[in-house]
Amino acid sequence: MNFGRVLVIAKNVFQEMVRDRILYIIGFYALILAVALRVLPEFAATTEDKMFLDFGIAAMSMLTLIVAIFIGTGLVNKEIDKRTILVLIAKPISRSEIISGKFLGLSAVLTVLVAAMTTIYLVFLQIGNIPHSIPSIMIAAVFLCLQLSLITAVAIAFGVFTSSLLAVTLTFAVYLMGNITPDLVKLGRLSSNPVMESITQGLYLILPDLSRLDLKNDAVYGLLALPDTTALMSNAGYGLLYSVMLLAIANFIFSRREF
Repeated sequence: MNFGRVLVIAKNVFQEMVRDRILYIIGFYALILAVALRVLPEFAATTEDKMFLDFGIAAMSMLTLIVAIFIGTGLVNKEIDKRTILVLIAKPISRSEIISGKFLGLSAVLTVLVAAMTTIYLVFLQIGNIPHSIPSIMIAAVFLCLQLSLITAVAIAFGVFTSSLLAVTLTFAVYLMGNITPDLVKLGRLSSNPVMESITQGLYLILPDLSRLDLKNDAVYGLLALPDTTALMSNAGYGLLYSVMLLAIANFIFSRREF
């Protein structure tokens, strides 16, 4: 694999996303926060600080998740539908380089989105004089980027062998179930059914445990001000390793497709 060619593909993906005005989402996020800062106190006079803290991080996560899923599932499918994939594979570019470049390009876009939204979020917290822990929020933002990269890998893996619509549905399902995999295991044990317990255990082993990369609640309550570095490094390594594994699967499937 030629890393230079991977970076060229990633750069093209990034520029294409910018041309498609995907960064306008940052302005939309700022508008949402402005409305929330004005409206939330009307509903919760005593807990509006925690509500805004939670709302801001949740809105950031949801908006970037939508981008990761809808764009990620179409990255390769769009090339196939437009037949531009024939031009790419005709060049001295391997299919693994295409997959890696698409992944890095979209991950870069998502990182820019998260960085810009986090900055806007912190500005609004200052404007509203809302107590917050900057280190906790920054750590949560980094782990949000890792989670989005993993979801991007899931989206690309589904996108290389099925339609965009089905890939979106499956990726959303993985996201939802990935956030409750520990609860699935507990549910299987409570059922006292060996078959159900085996199924939930299997899902736990196969699906990514996204709860390990979700630090929104910890950021809201400032629990990351003195982080457990070992646990954070372990969870970050888990996310990166899982992403690499998914990209390897996507590359394996894509390398066997005929066009």
